[in-house]
Amino acid sequence: MIPESDEPAAPTPVFFVAGGTGISAETLGNMMLQQFPSVSFTRRKIPFVTTVQQAQAVVAELDAAVTDSVVPLVFSTVSDEDIRAELQKTQCAFIDLFGSHLDTVERVLHVNATHGVGALHGVGDKGRYDARMKAIEFAMEHDDGASLRNLEQADLILVAPSRCGKTPTSMYLALQHGLKVANYPLVDEDFAAGGLPRPIQGLVDRCYGLLSTPARLSQVRGERRPGSTYASLAQCSFELRRAEALYRAHRIPAINSASMSVEEMAAVIMQTSRLDNLG
Repeated sequence: MIPESDEPAAPTPVFFVAGGTGISAETLGNMMLQQFPSVSFTRRKIPFVTTVQQAQAVVAELDAAVTDSVVPLVFSTVSDEDIRAELQKTQCAFIDLFGSHLDTVERVLHVNATHGVGALHGVGDKGRYDARMKAIEFAMEHDDGASLRNLEQADLILVAPSRCGKTPTSMYLALQHGLKVANYPLVDEDFAAGGLPRPIQGLVDRCYGLLSTPARLSQVRGERRPGSTYASLAQCSFELRRAEALYRAHRIPAINSASMSVEEMAAVIMQTSRLDNLG
């Protein structure tokens, strides 16, 4: 256990270095950083490091951030062995999220990895990549009830009052998991009718509800329409109560988005809807 100091520490520089987009390095690195809520960080992503010469320039940038009191952290998902070896020359604390784990997988599978950037980010699997792109197009077309065309093709339909997180969750599930996700907004007319909205009546088995807290929903809506009835605490409370009753009446599973990240919500939705074994 490292003893804590009463002196305020300077922010620790954190670098996410990758041969591709850097999404994996950033996601995995931030998962670790979340375990240190008392520490402040500055973050910089350095993607598309694909040559040794680029790696040398990156090392120079990394080492320039080293001070007598602060050692930067570097999270790397670079797969190329020569580039990775060059990056490891840095004076920073280098966390290789790829190399040692890849060795283990190679031993288990008795097959050498290609060490290709495309393979790491899924471009090498053209079928999977195409499926993700089609899923994104589907999510965009069916965002916020904009289109009801081919709604029966949806793997999942997110149902919720406005500003409960339908759009970002739909896009994340499409981009990361290739799921065709539509989202349908619950509006005053739906609450007045009392039943399930007609466009999704025959698709209740694919529906998943999102909720929030009245205070959080009012805050989010207030950023868009400050001082409006739409953003009032009373209106938000009413819509959330009616939405919850609707989910309960039709046995639609639901999740509260108020204090959850999109990644957490996606994981829970996929698990409880048994979508984590598709594709």
